[in-house]
Amino acid sequence: MLPLFDNVPTRRFALVTYALIAANFAVFFWELRARSGRIDHYAFYPCSVSGPCRGIAQDHLPWPESALTAMFLHASWLHILGNMLFLWIFANNVEDVMGRGRFLVFYLAAGYAAAFAQTFVTLHYAGTAAASVPNVGASGAIAGVLGAYFVLLPRARVVTLLFGFLPVPISAVIFLGIWFVFQLWQGGFSMTHPETGGGVAFAAHVGGFLFGVLAIKVFQVRAPLRPRW
Repeated sequence: MLPLFDNVPTRRFALVTYALIAANFAVFFWELRARSGRIDHYAFYPCSVSGPCRGIAQDHLPWPESALTAMFLHASWLHILGNMLFLWIFANNVEDVMGRGRFLVFYLAAGYAAAFAQTFVTLHYAGTAAASVPNVGASGAIAGVLGAYFVLLPRARVVTLLFGFLPVPISAVIFLGIWFVFQLWQGGFSMTHPETGGGVAFAAHVGGFLFGVLAIKVFQVRAPLRPRW
């Protein structure tokens, strides 16, 4: 299921959302020109929280810094385009109910929560080798946005492309519920069958989403606008 857009307007231009999208693309274009060793240096490694680290992971930033820099790194065009699509669709309404400053803090905090969730799972279930694999991407922070949207606008409609060609409006609570259950299922399966994970940090997605669900009321200052149709 590929989301295309939702039906909820905003009060004003989502400045922080679009600035985050621009920043992610700017960093990705830098990645295309940079040496891979430099990119690895800015990735987040679970072993940096509780060592030891192996291989390239020995040359990394301290975890408080790398958890931040890794949020703006992406592994491929498909990776960044998918993440930015979800951010573009869902973040503007979350920013609208929080305000710009609060939303930026929320987004970064969700990224850290996601990194800690992935670190906990990796260190306790996957071992040192897996903890030395670089983690990159904005998906943990974006999962926090999805969790907030899930609480704020469960009755919104998300026009979704089914079977690659059929646009269908789906209730946000159903779309995001299916997304979360898939992350939860794949996260558990990848712990028992690590070779099937495909390099996706499913635990980060689960952790970020739960952070968004639990923290939204702390950051919310106004109600969202009603869906248009």
